[in-house]
This record gives sequence, C-alpha cells and structure tokens, in this order.
Amino acid sequence: MGIIEELLKDIPLPKMTKVRQSFANEKLDNVDAALQEALQREEIRKTVKPGMEIAVAVGSRGIDQLVEVTARTINFLQDLGAKPFIVPSMGSHGGASAEGQTAVLAHLGVTEETANCEIRSSMEVVEIGKLPNGLPVYVDKLASKADGIVVINRVKPHTAFRGTVESGVMKMIAIGLGKQKGAEACHQLGFEHMGKHIIQMSNMIIDKLPILFGVATVENAFDKIAHIEVLLPHEIETKETELQKLAKELLPKINFDKIDVLVIDEIGKNISGDGMDPNITGRYPTPYAHGGPEVNKMIVLDLTPETEGNANGVGTADFTTQRLIDKTDWAATYANGLTSTVVAPTKASTTLANDRLALKAAIKTCNIFDFTKVKMVRIKNTLELSEIEVSEALLNEVVAHDYLTQITDLYELKFDDEGNLA
Repeated sequence: MGIIEELLKDIPLPKMTKVRQSFANEKLDNVDAALQEALQREEIRKTVKPGMEIAVAVGSRGIDQLVEVTARTINFLQDLGAKPFIVPSMGSHGGASAEGQTAVLAHLGVTEETANCEIRSSMEVVEIGKLPNGLPVYVDKLASKADGIVVINRVKPHTAFRGTVESGVMKMIAIGLGKQKGAEACHQLGFEHMGKHIIQMSNMIIDKLPILFGVATVENAFDKIAHIEVLLPHEIETKETELQKLAKELLPKINFDKIDVLVIDEIGKNISGDGMDPNITGRYPTPYAHGGPEVNKMIVLDLTPETEGNANGVGTADFTTQRLIDKTDWAATYANGLTSTVVAPTKASTTLANDRLALKAAIKTCNIFDFTKVKMVRIKNTLELSEIEVSEALLNEVVAHDYLTQITDLYELKFDDEGNLA
C-alpha cells in the first residue's frame, strides 16, 4: 500500500440517493416558426438585397437547434436573392486553425450540406481600428469583404465576468468574428475590463461594417430554446441587455447553498467554454464573476469524448483522476489559457489514481469534523442537472426544499475493479 492509499484508507464514503430537481420548463414549441416570424419583420427584410454576399457567423457552442436555426437563416437570405456563406466565428477554438474551426462546426452538425451554403474558413483578420486605450479591433478578413454580416448566437451569463452584456451576439461580433487575434486582443487586459471591451469593440464593428442583424436565442434550464429574437444593429446592445436578464432567470442550478464535496463526472468544451459552467459550480476562474453554491472541495473525474482532449477547467477543481490526465491534450488545453490570459484552469489539479481515491481525498480535506456527515453532491456535468445524486447528510434539505424530490432509497456507491465508479 502506497502513502496515498495509507492516508485515505479509513476515510468513509457516504450513502447516496438520487434526487430530482425541478426547474421552469418554458420553451418554444416551434422554434422554426418563431424564427420565420421574427425574420419577416419589414425592417429585417429591407436589410437584404438580391446578389449580396452575406457572411453568416456561426460559433462553437452546442446551442439548441443550432443546425436548424442556421439553415433557416440561410434559407431566408437565399429567398431574398442573397448569396450567404458561413464564417466559423469562435475566436481561437478549433486549435486556432481554419481546418479545426470547420471541424468544430461539423461536430455540431453544421456543414455545407445541412446549411445548403458554402463554409469559408480562414484565420486571416483585418484591423478595423483601435479602442481609446489602444487595443486593436480585428474582424475575419472574409467577413470584412462581404456585403453584409449576420450573427447567430445564444445569450447567456458569462463564466468569468459580469456586465450588462456577457455571452451573446455582441461577444460573437467582438471575439468570435475576431478569430484568434481578436480573442487575444479582447482578453489582453483581463476579465476585469471584458464587459466594457466587448461592447466597445462590437459597437466599432457595427459602425464600420455592414452588420445586418443578429439572431439571438435564450435557453431554459434544460437547454431548450425559450426565446428567439432577430435584432437590428441599433437594437443589439439594448435588447441583449434584456435577454441577458432573462437568461439569468432561466439558468439551472444546484439547489444547495453549501456543499462539502461536489463530484462532476465529466467536463469538456462541448459542456462549457470552461469545461464546466462556473455559474453552476460556484467556482470561477477569475474574481470578476459570482453566484452559485459555496463548494469546499470539487472533483472532476473524466473528459467528454467531444472535447477531444481539451481539459480546460480541470485546474478549477481540487482533485482529478489519472484517466482524465491521460486523455488530456495539453497543447490544446494550454492554448485556452494563452488566449484568455487565465491560466489557472488549464493546470492539472491534484491527481489520484482512480475515482475512489479522489472521492476519499476530497472528503478528507473538506474541513469537517465528522466525515460520515459529509454533504456530497454528484452530477454528470453542468448541463444535465434535473437528476443528481446527494449524500445522506443532505436529505433534510431535500425534504425541506420545494424543488427537490428524493427518487431512490439510499445506496452504497459501487466501483469497478480499477476503483472507478460503476
């Protein structure tokens, strides 16, 4: 028995139970019809002229019905006689390469076949100006030469800063369309100033380039579109501010204020840009965002297949497993930190040989007197929160909470021969 196993051998693991969390489930029954109606505004139609080459900016997030929303937007432009093409707009994602960004879109289901138009991917950018503080403002070169630009994105709270505008259409314009150089410029002075810089950069691009409109979605707690809106350039900042408020109201959460140990089965770039959404975990990569539960120790056990080795976010946790480390593409992971300037999430957290040891290590270090009363919560990832596991010590809180329901008896956690959760 090694020193780690010796230190952890007497740490007890709690009995667990499955709990259902209830969230508001308002959603659009027919997203396509709602988008068609929004696109038919006369002011929107008037922005499109026959023969216009229009760059449609599509990003790297796993947005609900992204394929359908993109295809409908493309079809609308084509029906008006325009010649749309897709520009991958995801900052430095996809390994900061043209081929990688096309591959990211394909992974999300957005291809030339599904969109019925060409995808033109390039990392070349043009500088269109500088902010008063000297930061350059970049735009994808292909988009800058188009007769018009349309932007599609979801509006949601950011994971590293707070502002009137966070993640959404303006961020897509400022950072997504700016490619690696634009993302780097916007992050240059840190997240303390990010909210201001996104607005300033986006407004400069809107002033200097033919942004026609933005398609903005807001999702409910189950990642389904609850609201969709088409915004003209002069409406984007004001209306996105209101959509940001709605997004925060609909955000899912873990319904406990204090958690001794939070176990997350998987993290990945398809889950969140941070691997796991800090708005859910309460663990943020910067001091400029807040919200969520107070978590003493956090464990991440594995990577999603879709993240392709990018383990951004693992350093935000206290403990991880050797299998996660073995799957990590460190070059892709470090690229996130080098672009965002936030490098703590790209470090390896304390690594244990298997799940059992990681759980015991977190319990041993969570600063409670009686380890048998540990308040532990286990989630699959930060997108899937309607059913979670909680330890016996949290049952009183479950019973007292209007939106929590115990759905199984207590049971012992089961592990395979390698010590990983079955």
